[in-house]
Amino acid sequence: MIPEELLDALDPDQRAVATQVAGPLAVLAGAGTGKTRAITYRIAYGAAVGAVDPSNVLAVTFTQRAAFEMRHRLAQLGVPKAQARTFHSAALRQLRHFWPTVVGGPLPDVIPHKASLVAASAARLGIAIDRTNVRDIAAEVEWAKVTMVDAAHYAARVGRLGREVPAGLDASDMARLLDVYEDAKAERGVIDFEDILIYLCGMLQERADVAAVVRKQYRSFVVDEFQDVNLLQARLLDLWLGGRHDVCVVGDVAQTIYSFTGASPQYLTGFGRKHPGARIAQLTRDYRSTPQIVSLANDVLERSQHREGTVRLSSQRDGGARVAYRTYEDDRAEAEGVADQIAELIAGGMAPHSIAVLMRTNGQSQAFEEALGARRIPVAVAAGKPFFARDDVRTAIARLRAVAAAREEGALADLVRDVLSGVGWAPEAPSGQAGSERWSNMNAIVGWADDSRATSLADFVSELDERIAYQVEPDKSGVELATIHAAKGLEWDAVFLVGVAEGLLPISYAKTQQAREEERRLLYVAVTRARDLLSLSWARSRGTDGRGRRKRSRLLDGIWPEADGVGAPKRKPRSSSRALNRAFEEEASPQAVELFGRLRAWRLEVSRQAGVPPFAVFTDQTLRDIAVAMPKTTTQLRVIRGIGDVKVQRFAAPVLALVRGEEVIVDEGA
Repeated sequence: MIPEELLDALDPDQRAVATQVAGPLAVLAGAGTGKTRAITYRIAYGAAVGAVDPSNVLAVTFTQRAAFEMRHRLAQLGVPKAQARTFHSAALRQLRHFWPTVVGGPLPDVIPHKASLVAASAARLGIAIDRTNVRDIAAEVEWAKVTMVDAAHYAARVGRLGREVPAGLDASDMARLLDVYEDAKAERGVIDFEDILIYLCGMLQERADVAAVVRKQYRSFVVDEFQDVNLLQARLLDLWLGGRHDVCVVGDVAQTIYSFTGASPQYLTGFGRKHPGARIAQLTRDYRSTPQIVSLANDVLERSQHREGTVRLSSQRDGGARVAYRTYEDDRAEAEGVADQIAELIAGGMAPHSIAVLMRTNGQSQAFEEALGARRIPVAVAAGKPFFARDDVRTAIARLRAVAAAREEGALADLVRDVLSGVGWAPEAPSGQAGSERWSNMNAIVGWADDSRATSLADFVSELDERIAYQVEPDKSGVELATIHAAKGLEWDAVFLVGVAEGLLPISYAKTQQAREEERRLLYVAVTRARDLLSLSWARSRGTDGRGRRKRSRLLDGIWPEADGVGAPKRKPRSSSRALNRAFEEEASPQAVELFGRLRAWRLEVSRQAGVPPFAVFTDQTLRDIAVAMPKTTTQLRVIRGIGDVKVQRFAAPVLALVRGEEVIVDEGA
């Protein structure tokens, strides 16, 4: 790509990140500010100007899905050779390569879970533990390993930190269990996920020849979500660098919500001290959320006692609905009230998968599942079996692979539909329950084919193989019920944050000031998941008989309005689109309002002729963003949220013509 064209797609702050292609750089990036865009364009720009060789770049993320998405973004920007991996997948790849020559023989199997080994270790010590305790002890084993604390120093470390030992054990018992766990693992001839990093660190530290090979291969590093780095990961990064400073780290201190696992923001805030001469950049323009939501997020942070490294967000949106605050008498009333509001949003045209109910703990979800189910509102529930392990999915991919090997030709989307028609797919979903799950699985693959840029079925099968390798499953359908921790990195049009009461948020066991500050950061993360609509609610008691009285969360002192909405609303709320459109028309420029009207009229005609609802063409929010941005080129259009490759191919020409003020006639089949 031409370097200048890459920069055209960025705002001034993102451009400043992209153009510093060498040397140490820390990017303090607030929620919704386009940090992934900035760092992927930085890699692409560096390659375009000849400053870096993409094959020598390693971009490190914290989830397989994030790595998958980053690799695809880089490929679209013309740098498919740049590697994007998690710490563990990058380390495992290197460990497998060097193990046979350094240690000898194949690398031991990596156990997917610690439960059986933890249970066996406890039994050897005569410690009786149940299933919940096994999970808690396994988490403590992981904490000890990533913070590089061995059994001999465990008791002293937890005592100094004031850390509570799980499962009612004392520190000496836990220390003995750490030792026995390592013995049990060695006896079985297996390693765990933390060992992948530990053993690679040992190789890089002890074997200069191994370190030289790795450092020759990877000369430039980018690390996303750097606030989530723990001591072991930071040590591995140092060994990869080997005293060099060509590293860019990106993170948001305000989203540090995994301290209990050993994550620490100190590596982000102390980056400049570790890398002298480092540049510190900020991304503060929030493209995700309305000004009302961003204002609340800023208010939450301003009440924090630890604000080093945090940034103040500035919404780039043109206004929206007010944040809703609601108080209910009990948990059941809260669930019913939230379900009623969600039903109204769906009736107003919002897709169920664009809505989330966020909560502090999994135990809060049942009442909301029941209330939504009673209204026949679909709920996204985690499936028992992973998508790619399902028999019908495996059969479908095998069929596609066979047809690809036979080199049958045709339009990709049509070819995929034809193949999958033989294993349960049809243009319309089955009316009954029977076959609906299989159809949904097949339809997910069809959707991937529609969005794919592959030019052949063989290329599409390769994309599926990559999804399998990264375990990137289809997006969930239905209203999402999720904990705040699970919601990090995600976003929805409408978010209902429930249970904002003492004992839940902050959680009852957050006894120290440090722990309560992490609860404040959790609140910040929850608030910033919302694009257009945000509702906060709590219940005065657990039961309808008044049992379990509560107080509203102290984290909202000075923020929660005195006259909040109590109980269920007495009148139906305006639909989200209507409220947001009215706010847009009041605050946007006359030119933007006029263009928005023409875009909506064009969209309506396209949807009528295609036989789909208008929001399936473009949502109102996307049209509002187009009207404000007034893009002149396809590159500028692609920057707008909600416009991917497929929609660019179908609609770029008429949309850009409308922006230019030209008349557009919608033909049949457009």
